[in-house]
Amino acid sequence: MSLKLSELLSRPDGNPDNKRTYVLPPGWHKRYRSRLAICMVFFVFAYMALVLRVAYVTVIHPIKPAAAWLAAVLPHPNMSAPLPDRASILDDKGRLLAVSLPDAALYADPKQIVHPREVARQLAALLPDISLHQTELRLSLKRSKFAYIDRALTPGQEMAVNRLGVPGLYFLPGWARHYPNGSIAAHILGGVTPGQNGLAGIEESFNKRLLEHPAIPLKLSIDVRVQDIVQRELSRAMKDYDARGACAIVENMTGRIVAMVSLPDYNANDFHDAPPDAQINRCISGDYEPGSVMKLMTLASALQSGLVHVWDRFNTTHPLFVGGYAVTDYEPVHHWLAMPAILAYSSNIGASRIATILGPKLQRAWLRKMGFFNRAPIRLPGAQYGLWHARSAWRLLTTMSVSFGNGIAMPPLTLVNAIVADLNGGILYRPSLLAPQPGAPPRQGIRVMRPDVSVDMRKMMRSVVLFGTGVYANVPGYLVGGKTGTSQVVGANGRYKSKLNNASFVAAFPINAPRYVVYALVIHPKPTKKMQNFSHGFTTGGYVAAPAVGRIISRIGPMLGVRPLSGPALKAANAKWHFPLAPKPPRSVIALGPSHPFPQGANQYAYDLAHEPGPKHPDRAARLAALKNISQAVPFRPVPHELRVASSLTAPAEARPYQGSVLRPAFRGT
Repeated sequence: MSLKLSELLSRPDGNPDNKRTYVLPPGWHKRYRSRLAICMVFFVFAYMALVLRVAYVTVIHPIKPAAAWLAAVLPHPNMSAPLPDRASILDDKGRLLAVSLPDAALYADPKQIVHPREVARQLAALLPDISLHQTELRLSLKRSKFAYIDRALTPGQEMAVNRLGVPGLYFLPGWARHYPNGSIAAHILGGVTPGQNGLAGIEESFNKRLLEHPAIPLKLSIDVRVQDIVQRELSRAMKDYDARGACAIVENMTGRIVAMVSLPDYNANDFHDAPPDAQINRCISGDYEPGSVMKLMTLASALQSGLVHVWDRFNTTHPLFVGGYAVTDYEPVHHWLAMPAILAYSSNIGASRIATILGPKLQRAWLRKMGFFNRAPIRLPGAQYGLWHARSAWRLLTTMSVSFGNGIAMPPLTLVNAIVADLNGGILYRPSLLAPQPGAPPRQGIRVMRPDVSVDMRKMMRSVVLFGTGVYANVPGYLVGGKTGTSQVVGANGRYKSKLNNASFVAAFPINAPRYVVYALVIHPKPTKKMQNFSHGFTTGGYVAAPAVGRIISRIGPMLGVRPLSGPALKAANAKWHFPLAPKPPRSVIALGPSHPFPQGANQYAYDLAHEPGPKHPDRAARLAALKNISQAVPFRPVPHELRVASSLTAPAEARPYQGSVLRPAFRGT
């Protein structure tokens, strides 16, 4: 009978000391060794099986977790930056003009501020833009739980305030508008309120677009390089002649604005601190008499009417006296002049003769068609109407004075846009500050004159720079055409000031295939010692504005892809675009002149000016044909809603009486 191991271990052996001893049966170790070996073999095989299984499911044929399980357990960090509150603004090459960057506003809970004076002193030391007194007052308002301290902290300022460890000071994350170019294009861009809403310029006129599509930048037609050059050269002219202000515009042949500068200017980042005079965009808000630049409109309208031709000559031998006023020339020539010479020498007498042949009805029809009786045609706040005489007061003297740029005033952009149509083949476009969209069709304009009239105007403008009052705008290698303008300033009493004027110059280049128009206006220039040797004390458009435009063209031409000509190419171009100051009429054509001063259909004003009775039976058919030619198109009517912006000058066209004198008793100008 065998015994269990437990029984053997508990059985006494009769030891007299009553100590328990244990006796194992013989061969027990062999039996248990075999059992232990079996267990070891089992565990080895089990471990190997487990290792192989793990290797199979992780290396050879791994089991992928379910997609739903992964979506539930894996983290999803948002690595994309938050969208700004307003879209960025870029120039035509993608350079940054305006951008919104994250910042922090500092506010306080006055109830938690124990020592308002001490906290205000600490904050004023870190934040130079805040007022110590105002900050202390805000921190002392124990009834309030919220008080703004500073709405725009830099990261460094935020860290410095945080290190103070003052209970009751908190940061509010937000966005701040930044203009990396400072004053460059400030009047175009405008500014924003502390709440990031547009306040002026593009920021205001495109406020909805900038807010609703913050991820899509707004691209302008402005070239920031050209804008900078125009600003520098205009500032130089303004300082050289100690002028009150200035403005300049560069516009291409399809109406896109490449540069627009108004001086004095301001840093766009400090819009709220800019003086009111600096915030005015003189390109669209100022009403300035254009001076002799207006002769470009007079001659173009005369050619378009068909009543006058480039070879016709007009009596400029003596001043014109009307109602106690005298129209004279700055440099009288005392002989009959053809159209090119009238423009080159800037003859007020010649322009008056031409305007009276057209008469007030045709003159007004032309000006209305070219946009002079509308607001400045641009989508910017502050665009204003011009100033002109009512129809009932538009008589002989007004017709004469308007022909050479007196007795009418307008924002410079209105004038420049009309001149673009003079030069681009006769197409009037609405000016735009937006860059063309990729794949968009070409801009559409309205034909306002015949192409041959445009060619004649370009040739005559070239003569102004070669032989006339615009010689200081000539640029080597470029075929520049232009026109000077000098206008006197209307005083508070409604009469012209004898020693105060505005000087302007408009140019197109290259005149053989125009691509850009450049206009500069210097407001109230004064004779200075610095410029005495050059200008001899004169402050006319030829001495003040023409050199500035010439410098602008020489610098921006290569940037805009207009290469200067040289050698045979330049010689051939000059020969082709040379226009005689007294062109000969075609054979069998009777030109206007001493023996034939009036064309068929001339207005009665022309006869009145020559002190002649006029025909008993006027040629009404010729007048109607001329009016039809003048009224070839009347664009931009009615005024689009986008241009109906707030303005201090909002009277209808016929209710805008001109407040200045038409002429001084002995007016001279160029």
